[in-house]
Amino acid sequence: MTTPFDPIVLGGKHLANRVAMAPMTRSRAFGPGAEPTELMATYYAQRASAGLIVTEGIQPSPVGQGYPDTPGLHTPGQVRAWRAVTDAVHREGGVVFAQLMHTGRVGHPSLLPDGLVPVGPSAVAAKGQVYTHEGPKDFVTPRELSEADIRRTIADFAEAARNAVAAGFDGVEIHGANGYLIHQFLTPNSNLRTDAWGGGTEGRIRLAVEVATAVAEAIGSHRVSLRISPGNPYNDIAEDAPDQVYLALLDRLAGLDLAYLHLLEGPNRDLTARLRKSWPGAFIINPFTHPDATGPEALQLIEDGTADMVAYGALFLANPDLPRRLATGGPFNAPDPATFYGGDHRGYTDYPALTA
Repeated sequence: MTTPFDPIVLGGKHLANRVAMAPMTRSRAFGPGAEPTELMATYYAQRASAGLIVTEGIQPSPVGQGYPDTPGLHTPGQVRAWRAVTDAVHREGGVVFAQLMHTGRVGHPSLLPDGLVPVGPSAVAAKGQVYTHEGPKDFVTPRELSEADIRRTIADFAEAARNAVAAGFDGVEIHGANGYLIHQFLTPNSNLRTDAWGGGTEGRIRLAVEVATAVAEAIGSHRVSLRISPGNPYNDIAEDAPDQVYLALLDRLAGLDLAYLHLLEGPNRDLTARLRKSWPGAFIINPFTHPDATGPEALQLIEDGTADMVAYGALFLANPDLPRRLATGGPFNAPDPATFYGGDHRGYTDYPALTA
C-alpha cells in the first residue's frame, strides 16, 4: 500500500513525501514593483519539508493582478527577487512550483497601473467585492478580450513560465480554478462569447488548452501543471453540470504529459473519481472539507488511491513542519482564521474554505 510518506517522482523531481503545500495568496509583496520580499523567502523555506510547495498566485502580466501586494513574474526585478525565495527553499531541500494566476475580471482598476482595467472573456461583472488598499470595492465590468488580447495573454503565460525557470523554480502550476481568468473562460455565466473562444465545450476549454500547450512548449511539459476547481462557485462562478467540460479538458490535455493535475475538490466525490480515472498522470487533490480545514484524515486519500498527493493549506500555515507532525500524529497548531484576512502581515487566502 502506498503511504503519504513514500517518495514520488513528479515532473522529473524526486519528492520526499506526498504532502503538498497548497497555493495561498498572502499579499506580502509590499515594496515597489510587485517583487517578493525577504519575509516570503523565510515563509517558504520554513515549509520546505513539503514534498511539493506550490506558491501563492503570481500574476504573469500587470493586468493579471487582482489583489493588493501580490507578486509578479513579468519583470527582471521580480525574477531576481524570486531567485532569493527559490534558493532559500532549495537550501532546505524543498521543491517549489510557481503558480501563475491571471485574475481576469476579479480585481479593480485601483490595483492596476497605467489606467488598466480588469479583463475577461465577456463584459460581465462578477457579483461581489474585492479588497483594495482603500478597503472593499465592487467588482467592475471587465473589458472583453479581443482575439489579439487572448493571443497576448497566452504569450504572457509562456513568458512568465520562462521567467519562473530563470528564477529557479522547479516548475509552474497554471491556475485554472477559483473563478480567475482561465476558469472564467470555462464557465457559461462569465463566458458569453460565440466565437472560437466560447459557445460550446470546445470553445470554452480552448484557452486552458492553449495556455498549457504554450507553457509546455516554453519550458518543457515535465515542468507544467494545471489546477482546476469544477463546480467551485467562488468569484461568482456558476457551473451546475461541470462534468462534460472538465472531462473534455482532461482529454485534450492528456497527451501533453504534464507534471500533474491539481484538483481543488468540490462536494462531488464521484466527479473526483471520474477525473482521476481520466487523467493519465500524477493527481494531487486539495480535498473538500468545508467548513473545516483539511486534517490528517485526508491522508487516507493517498492510501486508498484517490490521489497521488494531498495538498494542505491552512494547516500548513499553522504548522510549518506539517509533514513531520502528520507522520507522528501531531500535535497540531490550530489554524487561526485571523491569519486568512489581514492578521498575518496583511496576508489572506483567496478561498480558505476550499483552498485549505
